[in-house]
Amino acid sequence: MAEQRNRWSWDVTGFEPWKSSSPSQASSSPSEHDDRKPNAPLVRRYSISTSSVLPHHKITTASKLQRLNDKVKLARDDYLQLRQEASELQEYSNAKLDRVTRYLGVLAEKTRKLDQVALETEARISPLINEKKRLFNDLLTSKGSIRIFCRTRPLFEDEGPSVVDFPDDHTIRVNTGDDSFANPKKDYEFDKVYGPHVGQAELFSDVQPLVQSALDGYNVSIFAYGQTHSGKTHTMEGSSYDRGLYARCFEELFDLANLDTTSTSQYKFCVTVCELYNEQTRDLLLESGKNMPKLGFGSAECSVELVQEKVDNPLEFSTVLKTAFQNRGNDLLKINVSHLIVTIHIFYNNSITGENSYSKLYLVDLAGSEGSITEDDSGERVTDLLHVMKSLSALGDVLFSLTSKKDIVPYENSVLTKLLADSLGGSSKTLTIVNVCPSVSNLSETLMSLNFSARARNSVLSLGNRDTIKKWKDVASDARKELYEKEKEIHDLKQEGLGLKQALKDANDQCVLLFNEVQKSEHILLSDKYKIEKEESTQLRNQVAQLLQLEQDQKLQIQQQDSTIQNLQVKIRTLETELSEALGSSKSSSTFVSETGSAALSDSRTTGDGTVVAKKLEEELKKRDALIERLHEENEKLFDRLTEKKASVTGSPMPSSPLSRESVNIQPQNTTRNGTSNNKVANSTHAPSSPLTAAAKNDGTVALVKSGSEIVKTTPAGEYLTTALNDFDPDQYEGHAAISDGANKLLMLVLAAVIKAGASREHEILAEIRDAVFSFIRKMEPKRVMDTMLVSRVRILYIRSLLARSPELQSIKVLPVECFLEKANAGRSRSSSRGNSPGRSPVQYVDEQIQGFKVNLKPEKKSKFSSVVLKIRGIDQEIWRQQVTGGKLREITEEAKSFAIGNKALAALFVHTPAGELQRQIRSWLAESFDFLSVSGNDASGGSTGQLELLSTAIMDGWMAGLGAALPPHTDALGQLLFEYSKRVYTSQLQHLKDIAGTLATEEAEDAAQVSKLRSALESVDHKRRKILQQMRSDVALLTLENGGSPISNPSTAAEDARLASLISLDGILKQIKDITRQSSVNILSKSKKRALLASLNELKEQMPSLLEIDHPCAESQISEACSMVESIPEEDDHNQDLSHGRNPSTDLGTGSEIDVAQWNVLQFNTGTATPFIIKCGANSNSELVIKAEARVQEPKGGEIVRVAPRPSVLENVSLDEMKQIFSELPEALSLLALARTADGTRARYSRLYRTLASKVPSLRDLVNELEKGGALKDVRT
Repeated sequence: MAEQRNRWSWDVTGFEPWKSSSPSQASSSPSEHDDRKPNAPLVRRYSISTSSVLPHHKITTASKLQRLNDKVKLARDDYLQLRQEASELQEYSNAKLDRVTRYLGVLAEKTRKLDQVALETEARISPLINEKKRLFNDLLTSKGSIRIFCRTRPLFEDEGPSVVDFPDDHTIRVNTGDDSFANPKKDYEFDKVYGPHVGQAELFSDVQPLVQSALDGYNVSIFAYGQTHSGKTHTMEGSSYDRGLYARCFEELFDLANLDTTSTSQYKFCVTVCELYNEQTRDLLLESGKNMPKLGFGSAECSVELVQEKVDNPLEFSTVLKTAFQNRGNDLLKINVSHLIVTIHIFYNNSITGENSYSKLYLVDLAGSEGSITEDDSGERVTDLLHVMKSLSALGDVLFSLTSKKDIVPYENSVLTKLLADSLGGSSKTLTIVNVCPSVSNLSETLMSLNFSARARNSVLSLGNRDTIKKWKDVASDARKELYEKEKEIHDLKQEGLGLKQALKDANDQCVLLFNEVQKSEHILLSDKYKIEKEESTQLRNQVAQLLQLEQDQKLQIQQQDSTIQNLQVKIRTLETELSEALGSSKSSSTFVSETGSAALSDSRTTGDGTVVAKKLEEELKKRDALIERLHEENEKLFDRLTEKKASVTGSPMPSSPLSRESVNIQPQNTTRNGTSNNKVANSTHAPSSPLTAAAKNDGTVALVKSGSEIVKTTPAGEYLTTALNDFDPDQYEGHAAISDGANKLLMLVLAAVIKAGASREHEILAEIRDAVFSFIRKMEPKRVMDTMLVSRVRILYIRSLLARSPELQSIKVLPVECFLEKANAGRSRSSSRGNSPGRSPVQYVDEQIQGFKVNLKPEKKSKFSSVVLKIRGIDQEIWRQQVTGGKLREITEEAKSFAIGNKALAALFVHTPAGELQRQIRSWLAESFDFLSVSGNDASGGSTGQLELLSTAIMDGWMAGLGAALPPHTDALGQLLFEYSKRVYTSQLQHLKDIAGTLATEEAEDAAQVSKLRSALESVDHKRRKILQQMRSDVALLTLENGGSPISNPSTAAEDARLASLISLDGILKQIKDITRQSSVNILSKSKKRALLASLNELKEQMPSLLEIDHPCAESQISEACSMVESIPEEDDHNQDLSHGRNPSTDLGTGSEIDVAQWNVLQFNTGTATPFIIKCGANSNSELVIKAEARVQEPKGGEIVRVAPRPSVLENVSLDEMKQIFSELPEALSLLALARTADGTRARYSRLYRTLASKVPSLRDLVNELEKGGALKDVRT
């Protein structure tokens, strides 16, 4: 509405274009016709009266001056009106900007308060988290800071019987086979014993608390001890299908850190890997991370600096380990006698409390513990085994000292214990996993490993004595309960913090959206205002200046005409006096005088001085008439130019190339002579086309290059040519000739591939190698090594392919071939006059002065000697024709090449005319212009080809070679033509999309369906426009400007973008209205619920200023209908509503009213019964999970029913009976899969089932991620 009120009119009265009057008008107004063009030339015999000449032209000029003054006055009035409208628009924009600024201030204050609440919540959570860590550490300490696990690997096929039994989870029994004892079986007790059937996951479930302790800030060390081939490396590394402790520990650290990371606290992980061989450390990451920072650790007596690799996810951790293992090598003998130490460094920082912690998790794969030395072992092997036994013995001494509570711990006995001193003892935790072999052949090593481990564990009095286990279990149970309460409190605080963060995020998003809208609207208003005022003032100044200049010129011409007329009147009086005297002296013989007078008038040589003066007078009068006629013509041209400017401002311009815009000024000197034809051409060139018509006619516009969504068909030939063109390197060739030969061969291969592809696949092969061909030509042009004829042929193929696929270019016509040919001695060809067709085509290059190619051929004069020779040869001299020599043909070819270089008009002729037809036209012109040439081979003596054929071929070859020759810094003429055609196609497509978007932006939407359609259409048009702009940037056929910009201007789409943003906001408002309508589709509402719904509708009304005025009616009607619907529903007290909800808690879950599902996904659940459960799932427009399944599992099934599945949050704080009542409304298959014995179990099972079903629906995957982050899908275990 504002646009209609402030729409300006650029029509200026009095500047309408002059139209030639029809015969009827000419008869009705002869005076106006006489003003513009006299009917017949003036013929005066003896005298001219002053009244017949002067007053008529004075009156005409004065009336035109008066009309011009009136027009200037009207232009000034229009200018003042425009200034007033501009000031009103500025006041309106300032008021709107002030209102938005105040709204932004309110949002900023809300944002500040939300930030403060978030910081306070973080400060409240921090002490609880520390208390949780302390309690968890006390729980682990009560179980023992040093723990021993025993794991037995499975037997191999050739190892014989097993000597190991497992009485319980804490005891391993070994059959020693010693008959000297009464009981040859020996038992060993450990904290945990794993049989051969136990996998990596069950083992890690007992290791996981230690990983949690490491994340809490305590050092933890985990050792894999045992003989070679007992499963140590498998326990630590695992396999591809069953991962070991390395990967599982870091994944657990990463998952726990993600759960505890907030905006003010964060974790960082670094990894170091080293190998301890012969008491010497070797950094396994040194080779791959030479520039990485180093980290030092160990005791004061023995410290090392190792390269630390920062890892942010499990994939990077696996990559670092893989690199370290590769650097370690594949020498098994060395690996068996060396220790591998993988250290994960954990850094924690809390910006609120200022807490910083650093802890380490050591994962150590110890060397083999067999320690048996044979006589065959070499000295180096013996040394390695001795170092291994020393380090393992030192580790056992340290563990024994720590478990025995001794005052002195011998850390200094080995490099291994020195490096790990900070994780052995104190508040750190230590776990040793003893790996044993169950076979008889390894009995001695198995007993040695078990004795080593039992030595450390048996000293722990707390867990070694079974009598104290019950006491510790009670302590652990109390600690577990306290820990559960703390975790629940932390969880509640985290939920509150997440809600505050979400509110803060929504407020920030709204602030950013409003700020962007304000900036965009302000920029648009200022730019439009400045542009309009500048254009208006410039046009007015130009019009006034032109009118003033015209007025001054006309005044000067009138003054000159008045002076000339006065001089002529004086001469006329003198001549009349002389004539009267001459007539008076010859009255005696009137007949003789009349004859003498007639003879004097007919023959100028016999007249006297009076006759000569009379003729001079007539010539002066004719000059004056010609001057007046030119004055009329200049006035008409001025009116035409002003009218064209007005039309270009008010009319909708048609997308056209610069050549089409220049075609308006073709032959301005022929306006009066060929006015009708020029007007027709101008009208046809500038005919405006509506966007809808253009969209209907140009729906199938083909892009210059294939879009990204289209799959370009590749062929072996295309792939080969693309690779060859891109890989061509001139530096690899020696000499200019070799480079030229290689480049020309590639161009010939391109032509051969196109010819072989045939007409059906020609466009495909050209599109496939297009970028490579143009890049190759542009790269090789400066070197001037390519055959220009080959370049021309390739260019013509691509231009013709573009013409075939572009309707915008198929109507182009070119000048005939006669315009480009000229005889050397006769001037321009008789058919080359440009005035014969003033409006042929926009591609006639009228700005260039086309000079015809001069064909220099002269007939040869026959001498006596040549006559004698012809007579001897028996040739008739009358039918003899001149022969053209080879030198002359080469000369003509070179001249034609020079003529064609940079000639874009000639390039257009070659593109739009077939080669055979063009050569035929050249041959016809030669035959008409040079009749002394032979026509066919039969006329030539000893020749096989006619002279006309040779000459036309020479001219064609020269032109073809010249069109492919580049003229630095510009490319060849065909390349320039391709650039202009491509530019015209792109401009047409952009303007076409601009017109369509403009039409869509003015359409009104009445309901949600129309809003969705309009939004989808505008987004589709915007997507197509961006694709075209992307093609323009990647199109190698387009020449870039000197500053690197694009030569094609992108039409402004500010209004369309504003309408799209308004439709997006309107769509969101309508979805909220739809949700409110769905909530109110009940028989009775509580008072609080009704007030909440009406308040939501009022909030939606406050959001309407963000919409454009064209979208206000739709939003207002929808909001008013929803308000009426909510107000019409009966209400009851909140207490009664709560009771009804308690009786039927499933009423808020939805009964299938919103089941507009576009696509169903089928899932099958096998539960062990004969018939599996089949459930179909999908999503409705409200992003809710909708399920479809049989009402009952057994017969009769009752048919399929559709229900909205409730979110897991609905089951919180609900009893098991209420859950059963909720599930009774759902299909029986869903109830069987979700219900458990307890309420917590049901919540956990339904949470997993909801995640499974929602993950199969693509549109609900983002919802699943949000629920998982918010903790709504976390399994609840009893």
